[in-house]
Amino acid sequence: MNRSALIQSALPGARAARVASDARRADAWQTPATAPVSASAALSFENVTCTFVHGASKQRYTAVNDATLSIAPGEFVSVVGPTGCGKSTLLNMAAGLLFPSSGKVLSFGREVTGINRHATYLFQGEALMPWRRAIDNISAGLQFANVNRAEARERAELWLTRVGLAGHGHKFPHQMSGGMRKRVALAQALILDPPLILMDEPFSALDIQTRQLMESELLALWQADRKSVLFITHDLDEAIALSDRVVVLSAGPGTRPIAEFPIDLPRPREVSEIRNSERFVALHTQIWDVLRDEVLKGYEQSKR
Repeated sequence: MNRSALIQSALPGARAARVASDARRADAWQTPATAPVSASAALSFENVTCTFVHGASKQRYTAVNDATLSIAPGEFVSVVGPTGCGKSTLLNMAAGLLFPSSGKVLSFGREVTGINRHATYLFQGEALMPWRRAIDNISAGLQFANVNRAEARERAELWLTRVGLAGHGHKFPHQMSGGMRKRVALAQALILDPPLILMDEPFSALDIQTRQLMESELLALWQADRKSVLFITHDLDEAIALSDRVVVLSAGPGTRPIAEFPIDLPRPREVSEIRNSERFVALHTQIWDVLRDEVLKGYEQSKR
């Protein structure tokens, strides 16, 4: 029996639920492994297919079909595609939360056969623990990995400053704005110093002004450490502004990469300014010419 089940059986009520939730995170959330220096790719999908079987009907649905994609160490890659095409399925396979029906997913040269210890995952929705203050949410991963409490707190204080929240560590999630909570979540993920960051539309719920601030914050943090990033988004502007490369997926079912575009905009970038450049507009036009057709296909399929 894992520690979450033991806690749930031993402690009554809401306290048991809170402690068990922390324990479940401790079971799955460990400090990411150091990436092998000789590895040629931070993440690669090799002819990956992922098929789901639905309930008693045994109906099969292929979300991803024969997909091949590689991300280099230190590269920021965004993936765009029609709604429901399988973007999150790719990300979940990269994290080790799903496994391909055929093909392989490798991270720094090692096949992903369980939770990917090289990666940390920033979710689309809220992933903060509401009973923990900001400082404790940020330090949680280190504590679960048995880092000394004082050291974990000291490192969390540094990350509070790095994400612009110095002086706010005492606040609970419900006392913070959406942008502040997203900053806490970003610090919570990056404090583990992962070589690979997986991001599933992390800023989609924010208003446009806060979203652009968070994009700039992410770029500044990425520029300092140059981690490998796989970034899922529906927003083509966001993909171009952030990335070294944008990959377009086909409409589902059976999605796969059908085009990729190197983003040759200069770095460092300020996302609110770069979007007004001629090169940005040209890249947007090129990518949208491909993406538009897939969006239309996806829309037509959704009406059937």
